[in-house]
Amino acid sequence: MSRIGKMPVAVPQGVEVRLDGANITVKGPKGELARVLHPHVAVKQENNELTITVASPEEKGDRALWGLFRNLIANMVEGVTKGFEKKLEVIGVGYKVAGSGAKITLDVGFSHEVPIDLPKGVTASVDKNLITLASADKELLGESAARIRSVRPPEPYKGKGIKYVDEYVRRKAGKAAKAGAK
Repeated sequence: MSRIGKMPVAVPQGVEVRLDGANITVKGPKGELARVLHPHVAVKQENNELTITVASPEEKGDRALWGLFRNLIANMVEGVTKGFEKKLEVIGVGYKVAGSGAKITLDVGFSHEVPIDLPKGVTASVDKNLITLASADKELLGESAARIRSVRPPEPYKGKGIKYVDEYVRRKAGKAAKAGAK
């Protein structure tokens, strides 16, 4: 039995869940999200709870799908009620960020600026060197944040680059420290 899969997903007031065949649609104040369910996964709606079951819980692959789809559905419900947010920090002398909404421009030490178009459903706001991304879709938000970070990932010597606010960049000693700087 999947310990995570067994837990029901609570559906708060103001959230509408539609089940039609292999599709699930969750609609709330922050938007609407849809997902196609795996053929081995079934969802039942009772009162204000969603119960997820699988075809054969004794199989390891099905147990993994059980927990996965339970959390994916829970994230959909949380996304349409509260939404998700990720913050990225741009660190480096002369590194700048501009724009907001669905398009941002990064000036991070290249000979050109790097324009980034965000997918529909993800919005950005820029405050100095802090990029705040918001979305109802957690998966799309994570992919967008990773794409922005990949333009200039933090380097281990000075820590310059784009990093998540809560990310720790492991620093290395430079050549001078290795040689015993005189």
